[in-house]
Amino acid sequence: MKHITPRRNALWLAIALALCLISAIGASLVQTAGGHVAVKDLRWETSSGETLSALLFKPDTATADDKAPAIVVSHGWWNNREMQDANYVELARRGYVVVSIDMYGHGNSEPLANADIPVNGTGMYDAVTLVADLPYVDTDRIGVTGHSNGARAANYSVVADNEAPTPLISSVLLVDNEAFYADADGAYTNIYGGRDVGLVADQYDEFFFRSYDENGVALTAPRDFVGTPNAQSFLNFGADPATAGETREAGQFYTESVDGTDARRILYTPAQTHPWGPFSKQTTSDVIAYFDATLGAPEAIDPAAQVWQWKEFFNALGLVGFGIFLVAFARALLVTRAFAGLRRNELPEATPQTRTGLVWFWASMVVSALISGVTYVALSQNEAIGSLAFNSVPSLFPQGAVFFIALWAAINGGAALLIMAVSWFAIGRKSGIDLRAGGMLPGWRRFFQAILLGLVVVVAAFGIVAVVDYFFTTDFRIWVLAVKWFTPDKIPLALLVLPFFLLYFFANSLAVNVFNRFTLGGREWINTAVLALFNALAPIVLVVVQYTTFFASGELVPGFGGIYSIWLFPVIVILAVAAVVSRKLYRATGNPYLGGFIMAATVSLVSVTNTLTVTG
Repeated sequence: MKHITPRRNALWLAIALALCLISAIGASLVQTAGGHVAVKDLRWETSSGETLSALLFKPDTATADDKAPAIVVSHGWWNNREMQDANYVELARRGYVVVSIDMYGHGNSEPLANADIPVNGTGMYDAVTLVADLPYVDTDRIGVTGHSNGARAANYSVVADNEAPTPLISSVLLVDNEAFYADADGAYTNIYGGRDVGLVADQYDEFFFRSYDENGVALTAPRDFVGTPNAQSFLNFGADPATAGETREAGQFYTESVDGTDARRILYTPAQTHPWGPFSKQTTSDVIAYFDATLGAPEAIDPAAQVWQWKEFFNALGLVGFGIFLVAFARALLVTRAFAGLRRNELPEATPQTRTGLVWFWASMVVSALISGVTYVALSQNEAIGSLAFNSVPSLFPQGAVFFIALWAAINGGAALLIMAVSWFAIGRKSGIDLRAGGMLPGWRRFFQAILLGLVVVVAAFGIVAVVDYFFTTDFRIWVLAVKWFTPDKIPLALLVLPFFLLYFFANSLAVNVFNRFTLGGREWINTAVLALFNALAPIVLVVVQYTTFFASGELVPGFGGIYSIWLFPVIVILAVAAVVSRKLYRATGNPYLGGFIMAATVSLVSVTNTLTVTG
């Protein structure tokens, strides 16, 4: 069979490194506005006594003699500071000083106990007090905004600001989370006082912007939010909508005098889903227009003139380069003395499957996809598992969301092993499948040699991420799939879930390469593509069903919470890529455990660095 020669593999390795370098340089040029915005990676102990992580963006036009407005921005739950890159790129290049925080428990900020997470606006208000002390910030023009639970952080920051001797926040924009409409007694109120406040309410938000009857039954869908009492009270500055006397509309500023200050309110209702907010040109335009109107941009640039998409493009190039590096570097190390024993110069050609074999193949693919989908939904509906996933009960796993995905992966890994066992005893022995020759039984020496090679590859790959982070303050990502550098405390968290992911990716690599490697239509790559598709098929179907239902009816699939379908977005890509990575490494080594370990270790690190950590 045709093998990748060392020279050709060296070319792929060079391409991978070039993509990572181009990604770092390009993303850095975009986020620094071509060198006119200084980017600083901050970690400091706040007045709350906790360590907060943030990115500071200082335009060169912001000086002690010409102070600039400042905006603190925040990501949502289970995310990190880089998820606000559309906002910080666009706001900073318009002359705003911007601080993008890792909320407590997220990214590189210190984890807290669940009950303590809201402290000082989940860290946002600690960042507000920081920027207020910067000599180049106009303290009369400080704004806050956040997506989802970042908007909740903004609400908590307003509460903290109301109690401060000298309030600092003058403008608030809440993106994809509710405003505070009522007091503890249920009476409509205005906690925002004379501040300017905007609210972005997606028409297809999975979580918010519904109205309910006294029994908790939804009366209106998010797309009808503007007509609800909550929305009308918000636009009428906390007045009871029954007596306000005016029905107000979305997309328009309303001004009233509050405590002697002309305050403004506005509601935006883009036709998009909740997780699309941080990646939306429309919402980014609304953010820019809102702060231009309420704080005043030092540099007037049309809100529609956006360049952050180029940063996403360069970040995505790095993600592709990272993936290529995992394969190319592993193959490159096969020529070294330490790992030469893993190299297979002759791997049996993939051949067409028999008719009986094809029936078993397609049946096993369908059964595997059904098990994957059914178990995911079942876990999402299990109350005990849900309590662990949302860290609402004490647990050995401080990252509930990662535990949920890892547990689901392990269940499907076990199911795959069972399916392979049945297949082996039913037709595998008769059709001549040799488990030892196929690599399932490589011997302990070759097994641990593959694990060591995989460890070297993963360490080297994340070493590239570390270099990019240190010199360029960027990482590799596309939307909700991110490979970023991390603090050392993430390593034990990754080791905690690694066994779950090892069970799945070892089993998956065995299925892909030992039991299901043959040609389709005369081509092995077609077989690889089919396996990649079926790896991701169940998540794809669940997402399609969820959003088809949502867009048609305005409500989600009953019993299948929106967060569970959102968690599947990166999983779809990861599962499809896993089949390709394991197949390419198997072709070079005949060892299915190398690709399985690399995928399991990488996914473990990616998972624990992009979520919420709760202590106790």
